[in-house]
Amino acid sequence: MKRFSQTLWLVVLVVVLSSVFLMPRADASELSDRMQTISEYSIMWGDPSEGLESVMASSPERWKIVKSGEAIPKKPKDITTAWIRIKLPSQIPENYGMFIQGLYAEHLTVHIGHRLVQESKIGFSYDQQSSLFPISSEDGGKTIFMKLETSMGRLGIISAIALDDYDILLRSYILGDLQNIILGCAFLFIASIMLLGSIFLKRVNLTDWILVSVLFVSLGIIFITYTPFLYASFPKYGAIFSVSFDISLNVFLPALTYYFERIFGDGKNNVISWVRKFQTVYSVFTVICLLINVLNDYRFNKVYFFVSVTILGIIMILQFSLLIGSSVLLMFRGNKEAVIFSAGFASLAFMSTLDLVLYYVNSQNKQIFLWKWGILGFIIALIIIMGRRFSINQERIINYSKELEYYNHQLQQSEKMEIISQLAASIAHEVRNPLQVTRGFLQLVASRSDKKSQEYMTIAIEELDRASVIITDFLTFSKPQGEEIKKLNLFEEFRQIEGIIFPLVALNSGRINVDVPEHLLIQGNSSKLKQVLINLIKNSIEAFQDDGFVNIWAYEKHEEVYIHIKDNGEGIEAAQLTRLGVPYYSTKLKGTGLGLMVSFQIIENMKGKVEFKSQKNVGTEVILRFPINSNE
Repeated sequence: MKRFSQTLWLVVLVVVLSSVFLMPRADASELSDRMQTISEYSIMWGDPSEGLESVMASSPERWKIVKSGEAIPKKPKDITTAWIRIKLPSQIPENYGMFIQGLYAEHLTVHIGHRLVQESKIGFSYDQQSSLFPISSEDGGKTIFMKLETSMGRLGIISAIALDDYDILLRSYILGDLQNIILGCAFLFIASIMLLGSIFLKRVNLTDWILVSVLFVSLGIIFITYTPFLYASFPKYGAIFSVSFDISLNVFLPALTYYFERIFGDGKNNVISWVRKFQTVYSVFTVICLLINVLNDYRFNKVYFFVSVTILGIIMILQFSLLIGSSVLLMFRGNKEAVIFSAGFASLAFMSTLDLVLYYVNSQNKQIFLWKWGILGFIIALIIIMGRRFSINQERIINYSKELEYYNHQLQQSEKMEIISQLAASIAHEVRNPLQVTRGFLQLVASRSDKKSQEYMTIAIEELDRASVIITDFLTFSKPQGEEIKKLNLFEEFRQIEGIIFPLVALNSGRINVDVPEHLLIQGNSSKLKQVLINLIKNSIEAFQDDGFVNIWAYEKHEEVYIHIKDNGEGIEAAQLTRLGVPYYSTKLKGTGLGLMVSFQIIENMKGKVEFKSQKNVGTEVILRFPINSNE
């Protein structure tokens, strides 16, 4: 299994790196010396019924000059149409073309003078397009009129307007978007490999594995369906692409937060968990709005745009900001896995947040592209973390086996010694009493017997005294042996115990949560305390049912240290609780009851107390109380 997982992650890493570094690009040597950019253009807000002739004859006051690269002028309320006027250079070479990489419009019409050169109409909820069309040398000095129409909230050009050799522009147009498609397909390929590999995984790793697969699938679809070239080349399926993008984005966001929560917990006051639940609810709401809009022939585009772009973008900024802050805190704690995840996720969150901030600063009129590089960093971090977790789990299982074997041996020895001690004490007390009575009667009879009989009586009394010495030795053996008593820090003790017991929890498809402050001190023997705690936690794990968990917490109260160990296992009936700790009585089919008996004795020797609370099919809670160590 270990070799399979290593091979799988090597394949995944090769696919990702290959998709990034080997994807086709336009060669720099092919860039034409004739390439030009339009420095400015004019924009005019119009009416859908307004024709080309009316626009050409419109007064100069209606047109507003915009420098190329500047933000689009804010669209007036209830306006659905904009006209763009671009003046071509007087001299244009043969086989020339114009390329506008990004513009917002659902219906685009392009005229050079009175000649229609391009028209594209999107019949679904999508407004981002690219425009490429040829220009002949006879078009030099003419004016291009572009009519942009939308039912959504954005209109205008958001990229440079380039003039160059048409073939070079066509290559740039195709290959620029083809990179996204190749990278998206790479993510889908990785997800398919992971889902195939999940057949070989145990239940404990399956949830995280499938969760990462979902992230890869959603990212792959997002990359592919974000590409304007896809909509221009396959307009028949444009609605499917648009719906797939929106659904994938609304799956990715809560899945990302859930993955963060599973690796590092829900944070202080369950903030991460709350954000994940809110994000899930809002994603479901967004998908419902999407379906309503689609079923009503996109009549609610403006409302859906507000829900799925404006509001969702703000939520994403807050979500990513929270996860960035949590990532930074985890990095400062020094956890290697946290550092890797935080670095990868920070790149995604930072790039995405920067993209969204710039997007809103520019009045939602900016192309979003930085997130792609953030995704790449995050994916590489996920690959490294997953591979590292497999390696660590393998090492933990091996170390756990060794530690468990050692502690089982120690527990068996302790149980044997405790049983022998109790049997010795019991026999010694029972035999010693009749011996003392017999000795007394022999002394009484000897005082009234002749000399010969007294000699016999003396020998009998000496043998009784020798038997008494042997019994005294048994009593001495039954007393607790001398132990190294010292000040114990419960935080340090539980940190070691957690590392030992975690693989057993994982193998039983459960979870363990430990919350022990760093300042709690008690007096006792470290080895004996670990023996007790491991035995109690192990009992909780063996009682696991579906979705088992063990919660452990400790605190100081009334000059005592309280330790709670609570599970959601099968529980114990009230009548059975009173018999816990009795030798050879156990609620487990193959149990002997000696483990709890020894544990009770150790707790008693440490001047502690133990209490059990349990309810059948609900769970069991063990409460340990020890005197607090007040010595400095």
